[in-house]
Amino acid sequence: MANGMLYAQVKVKVDEAVGKTWQIQNVLVLDGTGGVAKKTDLRISGKMIVAVGKLKTISGEKIIDGGGKMLVPGFIDTHSHLEGSFADNPAVLAAVNQGVTTIIVGQDGYASWIDSLEKRLIRSPVAVNVASYTGHTTLREKVLGENNLGRAATDGEIEEMQRLLAEEIGKGSLGLSTGLEYAGAYFSSYNEVLALARTASAAKGRYISHLRSEDIGLNAALDEIIRIGKEARLPVQISHLKIALRDDWKTAPLLLAKLDSARKEGIDITADCYPYDFWRSTLKVLFPKTDYDNLSSAEFAVNHSFDPSESVIVAFKPEPSYKGMTLSEIAKKRGKTEALTLMELIAEADEYRRQNPDSSGIEGIMGKSMTDSDVVDLLNWAHTNICSDGSDGGHPRGYGSFTRILGHYVREKKSMRLENAIHKMTALAARHMGIRDRGMIAPGYYADLVLFDPMMVKDNATIKSPKALSDGILRVWVNGEEVYTSGNATGKFPGIFIKK
Repeated sequence: MANGMLYAQVKVKVDEAVGKTWQIQNVLVLDGTGGVAKKTDLRISGKMIVAVGKLKTISGEKIIDGGGKMLVPGFIDTHSHLEGSFADNPAVLAAVNQGVTTIIVGQDGYASWIDSLEKRLIRSPVAVNVASYTGHTTLREKVLGENNLGRAATDGEIEEMQRLLAEEIGKGSLGLSTGLEYAGAYFSSYNEVLALARTASAAKGRYISHLRSEDIGLNAALDEIIRIGKEARLPVQISHLKIALRDDWKTAPLLLAKLDSARKEGIDITADCYPYDFWRSTLKVLFPKTDYDNLSSAEFAVNHSFDPSESVIVAFKPEPSYKGMTLSEIAKKRGKTEALTLMELIAEADEYRRQNPDSSGIEGIMGKSMTDSDVVDLLNWAHTNICSDGSDGGHPRGYGSFTRILGHYVREKKSMRLENAIHKMTALAARHMGIRDRGMIAPGYYADLVLFDPMMVKDNATIKSPKALSDGILRVWVNGEEVYTSGNATGKFPGIFIKK
């Protein structure tokens, strides 16, 4: 009934705009709901899909022949770091080459202020849609001061952060994001985070979190986010869910059973996940107690938290030649143990930072600390959607997460049905973010669309070539305008800022 009413409303607008609409024909449509593909036509008027079905052509209407390929809703990346590259790459190739039409920024506790972000997108438009959370660490820096984050906030400081957060959600922020494993928020108390989550809840916002630990303290970190969801009474999402402690590999079923139990208690807990068994972050995340000069902690890291022989240094400004080398290779070159080398690299990066306070990206590592069987289980959880956690270069996930799902996990491994994969990239992601009118192919939805070849789609980005474009993504439309075709950006920038 509702769909019929919606169609009637939009059909009136189409009749008034004869000659201003266009169609996509000869396509198999997966609408994002998880249902099977159907051969059907689409009519688009302006930014919107206005009709789906066996359609007659309106005089003067442009027709696009999809060649019998698959047409799906544009993918929604629920954890992205592409915002920082907009100035240099407004075409956002990292996203559109893999079919992503909407990115969610403001992750890991760091975010631009909503007014600033919205004005920047109006002044310098980009090819994709953007929505944002408000960062917990950004709030802490504003209220506590950038050099005073190694403690819990006072009651007065919490109240000021709550005021700022409520203002940001009122301006369109999706809610609160935290990066509790990172130094800027690691020393925050549970009560501080809970108070802010309650503010987000009161404003009808959401909570997304890089957990306080993804390895040795994972179980306690899961307890914390579950408790926040219960006590603050708001949807909570785990960012890039993983099991990063080697001792706990292949325990994904137990972890998911815990999350399912929480959901049965009425807690709306969900997750996103990227399809790789290695992460990119700073060397410091390998020290969950932030005791970077503790040899025992360093030895625990190299023996339990990650595999130094398969973990690649991707940035190290104090000695640029280390880029592309594994930690084990650097240790051998220096004639030190892997644990001592890890400690020394952190100390050298800190000294470089002191001498070059305006420098960024001083050090980074691709840490091999997951196993593929866990990745498959986590991806397949009914309440997991797909994300990249990617930027414009560095980790290959920035350019290849979504096409890796379609090529490697769907077609090659057959560990996920195509219909389910598309659902996780579209309608489920939209629901988890609270985004309306995107993520499905239906009348009244925005024309964010991807035409792809399911037999050819493939990610090509690697650690050595992290910006290699994907195969099989044929055409991409954002708000009814084509932004990507046959491996090239079109030079159009129709992306908009999406408010809560």
